[in-house]
Amino acid sequence: MSNDFYTGMYNPDVLSCLANLSNDEVFTPPEIANRMLDMLPQDIFSDPNTTFLDPACKSGVFLREIAKRLITGLEPLIPDLQERIDHIFQKQLYGIAITELTSLLSRRSVYCSKYPNSIYSITNFNDPSGNIRFKKINHRWKDGKCVCCGASQSQYDRDETLETHAYEVIHTGKLEEIFKMKFDVIIGNPPYHLSDGGAGASAKPIYHIFIEQAKKMKPKYLSMIIPARWYSGGKGLDKFRDRMLRDNHLKIIHDYINASDCFPSVDIKGGVCYFLWDRDSSGDCTVVTHNGNKIISTMERPLLENGSDTFIRYNDAIQILKKIREREEKTFDLIVSARKPFGLATNFRDYVQKKDNIHNIQIFAQKDIGFLSNNQIEKNKDWIDKWKILVPEAIGAGNMAIDIVKPIISSPGSICAETYVVIGPVESEAIANNIVRYIETKFFHFLLGLKKITQHTTSKTYMFIPLQDFTKSWTDHELYEKYNLTNFETDFIESSVWPDGNVMNGDNND
Repeated sequence: MSNDFYTGMYNPDVLSCLANLSNDEVFTPPEIANRMLDMLPQDIFSDPNTTFLDPACKSGVFLREIAKRLITGLEPLIPDLQERIDHIFQKQLYGIAITELTSLLSRRSVYCSKYPNSIYSITNFNDPSGNIRFKKINHRWKDGKCVCCGASQSQYDRDETLETHAYEVIHTGKLEEIFKMKFDVIIGNPPYHLSDGGAGASAKPIYHIFIEQAKKMKPKYLSMIIPARWYSGGKGLDKFRDRMLRDNHLKIIHDYINASDCFPSVDIKGGVCYFLWDRDSSGDCTVVTHNGNKIISTMERPLLENGSDTFIRYNDAIQILKKIREREEKTFDLIVSARKPFGLATNFRDYVQKKDNIHNIQIFAQKDIGFLSNNQIEKNKDWIDKWKILVPEAIGAGNMAIDIVKPIISSPGSICAETYVVIGPVESEAIANNIVRYIETKFFHFLLGLKKITQHTTSKTYMFIPLQDFTKSWTDHELYEKYNLTNFETDFIESSVWPDGNVMNGDNND
């Protein structure tokens, strides 16, 4: 058997072609799989006792690329190529496929035959699965949802001939029973979400369940590539986010601002990341930020800023924020209202289009402007006759980017529905205009972008932005000078905020 049998079999690389296809279960390009493997101590590929598991096999790319490294690394210990291959594939590499189709694809990629007990397999097993198993699992339904993964019964309680997408790893209580062994390395690209039966395309993230299940297996190393939106928590992710950011075994995070830099044909809002978790090591985490084909920054640091619950995605932003916070100024969130500032929901429609003696208070509603009476307003009536600034409660597309904030000056005699939050109230129109000019600066947008990762904003989203003396207007240049920002820091802010106001905190191509 030739020493370059992999080269001959994979030219061109079918997995690279497959990775460029759009699919709900995102296939990993070989290049990205190898970048993840590069994070591991490379001496493990010279150890014949190291075991590897991919708990979410789709193309088999992780196991295949691990096999390449082991074939080279174990040559001094096991000189005979066939003996080395048999040892690697039968005693070191294991996978759990997510569907029957991906089990066949993975076996074809790893064993060069979808049936590893056939004459075409590069190593011979006694059964047609080899060490890449697929077991059809059923969801456990309760009140229309799966208690294990949250999938909607209406979507996934299917005919026996169809895939259930009840993935074995997250539907099994005793994980150690799957292969009846422990693993040194667990690595993979888990499915990202399942439909939860909500409105529209509502989906529940599930990738975090794979990570938590993998940790229960107590591997020495754990590495997975997942959407980066977990940085901000949100739908089903708050507890996972908190555990991850407080886990000092998380040693490396490679953060890709644009998911297309990893998955060229797949749109994943907010980018993606892959990480290395090291059971036997603790301390700060090395955060590596990628944009395009470049690494734009690398920093070893705590994941939570100053013991808070805030994760700053950009390394270069930390020093800027530190300079601003050193002044110990009050922050902008103090003048931002809570949701429903006047007690009126987003869908409030009980207003008229023309002003009359009763309906004489202007309302900025979801899609238009109308008029309502004073007795329809539920709270903050003392704000009605004051100057205010309104900003949308939902900004952007929920993709960890932030479109330009477009404030509205709300004059005395006007209010808003839940569509907006209120800044103020303030003493005069002049001060309101100065606040609007401050909101329009890149400085303001940049600091907002450090906290604003999802579409919806609360007052807490504005907590990194310092309050200013609003008896005067402010420009970016004046703000940079006030906080003694260096040319590098000002250039970073300028380059991070697009000319149209978008903050480069994620995909900006929707």
